[in-house]
Amino acid sequence: MRSFDSLTEQEILALAISSEEEDSKIYADFAEGLKVTFPATAEVFRRMREEESEHRRLLIDLYRQKFGEHIPLVRREDVRGFVRHRPIWLVKPLGLEGVRRHSAVMEAENAHFYERAAARSQDASIRKLLGDLAEIEKSHETLAEELDKKNLPTEVREAEDEAARRLFVLQIVQPGLAGLMDGSVSTLAPIFAAAFATGRSDKAFVVGLAASVGAGISMGFAEALSDDGSLTGRGHPWIRGVVCGLMTALGGIGHTLPFLIPHFPTAVGIAIIVVLLELAAISYIRYRYMDTPLLSATFQVMFGGVLVFVAGMLIGKSGW
Repeated sequence: MRSFDSLTEQEILALAISSEEEDSKIYADFAEGLKVTFPATAEVFRRMREEESEHRRLLIDLYRQKFGEHIPLVRREDVRGFVRHRPIWLVKPLGLEGVRRHSAVMEAENAHFYERAAARSQDASIRKLLGDLAEIEKSHETLAEELDKKNLPTEVREAEDEAARRLFVLQIVQPGLAGLMDGSVSTLAPIFAAAFATGRSDKAFVVGLAASVGAGISMGFAEALSDDGSLTGRGHPWIRGVVCGLMTALGGIGHTLPFLIPHFPTAVGIAIIVVLLELAAISYIRYRYMDTPLLSATFQVMFGGVLVFVAGMLIGKSGW
C-alpha cells in the first residue's frame, strides 16, 4: 500500500475519479436495494448518484487537460489510511437508518479527502477543483436534507420508518423471541428435574448444557427450513435460523450457568432468580415489539414458565 502523502497530483486525481465512481455505484446500490420497500428514500439516493457522476465528469475533464487520456487505476484499497466502505452486498438486507448514516459518513470522509488533496496540490486549477469538491461534499449533507424534505415529507418518512420497524420485527425479533422463549421455558423441566433428582450441581449443569445446545440446533434448523422468506417477507431463512438458534441456546444456558456453583442450594436459588429475569425479559419483548399488553404478556409467560418449572421439580423429586 502507498501512503497518501506519496501520491503525485496525477495519482490523486486518478484516485478521486475512482472514488467518485465507487460512490456513484454505492448510491445506485442503495437506490436499487430500497426501491421496493422504501421508494421515496430510493429516489433520494438516485439523485445523490447523479451528483457523484457529475463530480466524476469534472475530475475526468481536468485530468484530460493536465495528463491526457490514460487514467491509471488507483483505488482506495491501494492507499493507506484512505476512506473505506464495506461492499453493499455484505451488509444486506439494507436497513433504512443504517443506509442514511452510511451516506452521511461517506460525504464527511470524502470532504476530508478533498481538503487534504487540495492542500497538497501545487497546480492552481487542480487545487481549485479539489477545494470546490471539498465544499460540495460538505454541502451534500444539506443537499441530502433538502432531498429528504422534497421526496420524504413527514408522513412518507414516518410510513417508511414504520415499514422498517415491521421488517425488523418480522425478520429478527420474531425468530429471536421464539428461540428465547423455547430455550428459557423448554429447558426448565430437564435441568431442574436433573437437579432435584441428583442433588448435584455438576449433573444439572451437564444436562442443562446438553439441553440448551440441542434445543438451539433443533430450533435453528426448524426456523431456517420453515420457509425461504420469498413470499412472507421474513428475510433470509439462514439468518432467521441463526438468530433463533442462538437465542434458544442463550435462553437455556442462562439458568444453566448457576449450576457451576458447587454449593447446591445456592446454585438452585440463583438459577431460579435467573429464570425469573429471563421470563421478565421475554414479557417485555412481547410487550415492546409484539403489541401485547404488558400484564397479559407477563401472565402468559410467567404462568407457562412456572408450570414447566414445577413439572421438572416434581419429576426430579419423584425418585424415578
